[in-house]
Amino acid sequence: MLLPTENQRTGRRADAPADRPTDQPNDDSPVALAVRQAVTDGLLGEDRPLAGFVDGRGVRDSVAGLHEAFAQVPDVLHTFAAKACSLVPVLRLLADAGMGCEVASPGELRLALDAGFAPARIVLDSPAKTRREIREALALGVALNADNLDELDRIDALRPEDCASVLGVRVNPQVGGGAIGAMSTATAHSKFGVALRDPGARTRVVEAFARRPWLTRLHAHVGSQGCPLPLIAEGLAQTHRLAEEINAYVGRRQVTSLDLGGGLPVNFADDTVTPTYAEYVAALTAAEPALLDGRYQVVTEFGRSLIAKNGFTAALVEYVKDAGGRRVALTHAGGQVATRTVFMPDDWPLRVSAYGPDGTPKRTPLVRQDVAGPLCFAGDVVAHDRPLPALFEGDLVVLHDTGGYYFSAHWSYNSLPRPAVYGYRIADGRVAFATIRSAQTVREISAESGLAQADALVTGFAEPPRT
Repeated sequence: MLLPTENQRTGRRADAPADRPTDQPNDDSPVALAVRQAVTDGLLGEDRPLAGFVDGRGVRDSVAGLHEAFAQVPDVLHTFAAKACSLVPVLRLLADAGMGCEVASPGELRLALDAGFAPARIVLDSPAKTRREIREALALGVALNADNLDELDRIDALRPEDCASVLGVRVNPQVGGGAIGAMSTATAHSKFGVALRDPGARTRVVEAFARRPWLTRLHAHVGSQGCPLPLIAEGLAQTHRLAEEINAYVGRRQVTSLDLGGGLPVNFADDTVTPTYAEYVAALTAAEPALLDGRYQVVTEFGRSLIAKNGFTAALVEYVKDAGGRRVALTHAGGQVATRTVFMPDDWPLRVSAYGPDGTPKRTPLVRQDVAGPLCFAGDVVAHDRPLPALFEGDLVVLHDTGGYYFSAHWSYNSLPRPAVYGYRIADGRVAFATIRSAQTVREISAESGLAQADALVTGFAEPPRT
């Protein structure tokens, strides 16, 4: 198993302090300009203490960088992993920029369709598809990767004669895991795909293709965050070798596309984008020179790496206190928007910067302090013992690099509302905003918590028959 270095594991520069100091931006940086204008426009303040922001131009630039890195690959479909930012306006922007969409649930499929992705540019991956989900995907012409061989039996029964869907099988090359076990999908006991190194599994996959001429794609996913490039590349190279073996066995070119699932780890230590898509392409080519030579259509499923650095979260400091000799700032950004950071702070650290009430970066001396959230449990802390300019009531904190997952994986602990998310664009030093998602109201929280059935347990039961 290939193990990442400490720097690869954390995304930290070799010369960066281990305690992850504050990252105070310049006054004219895009984030600083956006925060200041958001305060001026009333998007942040006492009555709007939490909001997310997406840089629309940054998203387009990231997509352009991805396409440029793969420019020499003859046939490639780049899809965006919807789970990374499942907001319809963001998905529509990505569709407009030339992306397809990878989905993993009925809800994500609906979002992708509503965002304007053509069914032929959508790929459905999920380890637990129902017959209804499979039937709908096949009727629409959405590409589908079966997670296991039993799922192929369902597709056999449900696939219409005129089916336009590209159909594949997900395999697990079992090359090992990276530094974050929960994000490693090619381990010996992963729940995903057909485990190729298990006795007889490889032969069963080859025979499954031989019995189904319409089965034309292989899919594999090694992992992203915490996984070094050589590990990712080796898993995908093994998938290419399996495709060659299948085609040789059936005596024709049946497997015509390779779905290189997963993405890239993101550097959360600073603004540097590393690894790059060009480095990813180089790693794939080094592991298997024929992988990208055009004999197979290539499908990618990048998510976090396209969106993380194009988003940030800003929150009001409500109170500041001292506890055990340490300053604690209580803000409105906690585990409900940064769940992974709160529960796995070493694996999902975030840079935090401090702003004054007017939205300008603070320049006062650094003080070690905790930045905590509003949830009613002690672990709701997004930054522990972090050197920051001293925070006070009415200040703002910014959580950087939160464009991926932080806006689409809200945790409803304490029934806190989902925050508003705004897109922003900067031109000639001026910032314009567009609402991506309005803030959830407390009435909406009540409605989705069963308000319409409020009396269900009081008067909703029929009297049992008397005997």
